[in-house]
Amino acid sequence: MSNTTVVDRLPAMAAPVLENYVGGAWRPASSLQALEDRNPATGELIGSVPLSGWADVDAAVAAARAALPAWRARSPLVRARALFRLRDVLEDHREELARLVTLDMGKTLDDALAEVGRGIESVEAATAMPHLLKGENLEGVARGVDVELVRQPVGVVAAITPFNFPAMIPLWFLPFAIGAGNTFILKPSEQDPLSSQRLVELIGTIDEIPPGVVNLVHGAHDAVNGLLDHPGVDAISFVGSAPTARYVYRRAAENGKRVQALGGAKNSMVIMPDADPRLYIDAVLGSAFGAAGQRCLAGSVAVLVGSASEQDATRDAIVAAARDLRTGDGADPSTDVCPMISPASRERLEREIEQAIAEGAKTVLDGRIGGGPGGAELAPTVIDNAPENSRMLREELFGPVLALVRVPDLHAAIEWTNQSPYGNSAILFTRSGEAAREFRYGIEAGMVGINIGVAAPVAWFPFAGWKGSIDGDLHANGRDAIEFYTCKKVVTARWS
Repeated sequence: MSNTTVVDRLPAMAAPVLENYVGGAWRPASSLQALEDRNPATGELIGSVPLSGWADVDAAVAAARAALPAWRARSPLVRARALFRLRDVLEDHREELARLVTLDMGKTLDDALAEVGRGIESVEAATAMPHLLKGENLEGVARGVDVELVRQPVGVVAAITPFNFPAMIPLWFLPFAIGAGNTFILKPSEQDPLSSQRLVELIGTIDEIPPGVVNLVHGAHDAVNGLLDHPGVDAISFVGSAPTARYVYRRAAENGKRVQALGGAKNSMVIMPDADPRLYIDAVLGSAFGAAGQRCLAGSVAVLVGSASEQDATRDAIVAAARDLRTGDGADPSTDVCPMISPASRERLEREIEQAIAEGAKTVLDGRIGGGPGGAELAPTVIDNAPENSRMLREELFGPVLALVRVPDLHAAIEWTNQSPYGNSAILFTRSGEAAREFRYGIEAGMVGINIGVAAPVAWFPFAGWKGSIDGDLHANGRDAIEFYTCKKVVTARWS
């Protein structure tokens, strides 16, 4: 659900009205309704996002299907060279894209630059496509009979991407999909689509990527449902909340589509008594409060291990450092914690804080500061003594709020963490190799960090959430991307 306001389409002089990109050309959406796109730091109106419907989705699918045969027929080497060109173009425009992320989503410029860099890394990984697409064979399985496995593109792929990484997550999917010979439709978040729009504009300047190979459709529910229902779409890639991921998975699967739907998380950071404060304090702050906590790898629970005095010392060190963080406009170099995506998101999270307090939790650091100029600011907040099964401890709240849990030992920390319905990431801070090995072996999460606050894998490995953090069994990036964006064909042949 968008947090922005539905309006009649605004005149271009008031704010740019975004257009869809279909078959190599920009065209207005058929709908006359649009969403306001505002800078979360200032509240300034910076765009008007059209609410595309079925006709717009159908046009994009038709363009993608028309471009598919010729694109598939190009050799993997030629497609890889197109990705090399894409990589160079993105690198040339890295700061521009990052500034659009900061303007539209709100995160600090350093964080935005890192996001764009991670997206470029995915393009670099996908340039290995001629090697990654290789099949396998076995000759002589019977007299004169050979068997060969080859990989072929799945067809038309659609990606539905979230607001929190508006440049990086489209690049998780796009390069692997088109590198494997598919054509592509991007439906970016309606809350901050400017960096995705610019990304597609840049792709339009690359002669090596023909018209129709990459398309873009703006919108919200109707555009999403159109992609999930359209018979011309063969596969769906999605990142978003856990309930929406389950909805996307079910609806697309019922329509016979291949689906990878990456959902929510509630990531724990376990801090042992022997942990090095020089490592864990900055790492915990960056994980919990970086991007205002709006990451699916954000550490939103700190599990404090040891005696009561050891737990208090860890808590006090975290709170003292968090109190010094500066909340403000992401474009200001002195800002540590950016605004949330919208005033509505900030208000929602403040209600969650109030609910936890009503249930008996204690705010050891209260970041409710009134919202700031754009109404979306919430400073770092630390909650202690929340009830065992409260939403504060068990549900993804997606904001700069860190909850504390106290346990006596590592075994109890692992047991507590594994009770979560999610399994995206889990972190351990320790000096002990024995503790690290026990944690690595026993924790039920797909991405594990040891003395690392955000255990984000490089693009050559999958973004490998477990349990309720994914619907489907193939992840983004790494070899999973090749498995998802190709169909395996086994040929058994006899020649006399």
